[in-house]
Amino acid sequence: MRLICIIKNSEVCLSCLLILISFSGCQREKSSTPSLPPKPVGPFHVYPKGDIQAALDLAARAENKKEVIVHEGSYHPATTGFSFLSLTAKHDGVVLRADGNVTLSAKPVTSTRQPLSSAIVSHVIFCGEGVTEKTIIEGFRVSDADGYVSQENDPNEIRLGQGPAPTRGMFYYMDGGALKIYGNSHPTIKNVRFINNSTKLCGGAVSIEQQGFCKKSVHFENCVFKENRCPGTGAAVDVLEGSSAVIQNCLFVNNIANYGMDEIDALYGLVYNAKHGCGALTVFPNSKVEVIRSTFTANWNGVDDHGAGSTYVRCILWKNDQTDGSRPGDPYEFDIINGEGVRDCFIGGEIEDLRMSIDPKINKLQAPSPDFDENFIPQNQLYGEVGYRPILLRELSDDEANSTQPPLQQ
Repeated sequence: MRLICIIKNSEVCLSCLLILISFSGCQREKSSTPSLPPKPVGPFHVYPKGDIQAALDLAARAENKKEVIVHEGSYHPATTGFSFLSLTAKHDGVVLRADGNVTLSAKPVTSTRQPLSSAIVSHVIFCGEGVTEKTIIEGFRVSDADGYVSQENDPNEIRLGQGPAPTRGMFYYMDGGALKIYGNSHPTIKNVRFINNSTKLCGGAVSIEQQGFCKKSVHFENCVFKENRCPGTGAAVDVLEGSSAVIQNCLFVNNIANYGMDEIDALYGLVYNAKHGCGALTVFPNSKVEVIRSTFTANWNGVDDHGAGSTYVRCILWKNDQTDGSRPGDPYEFDIINGEGVRDCFIGGEIEDLRMSIDPKINKLQAPSPDFDENFIPQNQLYGEVGYRPILLRELSDDEANSTQPPLQQ
């Protein structure tokens, strides 16, 4: 009897041991699987002194409501570098929106929040490969780029697909003071005012450099391009070879290019439109634009377009006659090689159609004065269906207004 009890107790102990081993093994397996942090939930709010780039990176990880709402105030870069804000493939689908009067500047501020005199970034905003039309930038004033050039903090982008990558030459770093769009990228830009930007080369405000890697166009809607400058091409917008854009209801006024073409030739051996210079909008060969109900006035030249397939519909080009006399030729309204796509436009100036390629039967050449008011709205009733009209900025939705997301502070 005693022997039997010992054996039975041994069986019990063995069973208990197997259970313990099995249980501890399950525990080890469970603990070896790391728990993932929960995805952040937007929208994400940023207030003055807050970090917009940090909010963009959070929104990139969010499953829904991938919105960054920047509240009224001025925002400035803290360190020198390639750009103040960078949107790359991981940010695709993020909406970056201003609430109220918001300025994004290329210049830093002092501890007393006073802006310094010089910019410290090459571009205020950079949109790299993988940024599609779902990425929206809306409602900002973008300003103060002044030709600063830096390769610091150049975004380390993930290549999309196989094959060659777009090249990063001098245009990548030196063009597009307010906004640089690069490679396979076609964001949507709405209600943005590009004011008082300049570069050392081209694209005083915006440079589009898709290099043929993108089949879709960058979209600009209800934007203002004012008092931007560059020594070369495209004082407001430069559409480099292999690129495309849609520009709808936009205003181009007092944008000045061309003043440094001789120096550009001496430094880089680049010559383009040497006689008459370039316009507020420059479209290079193998590129195209679709420009709808937009106004060009008081720029040094209106539009130069050496591409193919561009269209200009119900636009105003009126007295784009600014110059410093450094170009041997006089200013013009249109320098377009293929003017078949120009229709229902009102054009008035000393040289209206430099290449005589525009059909006068479907456009109004030698147009009467539009009688612009202070907002560049034509008061002449003949202009009722053409040219730019300002719009009210959208109000925040209920979801945005009631969000409890805490502000992002530095």
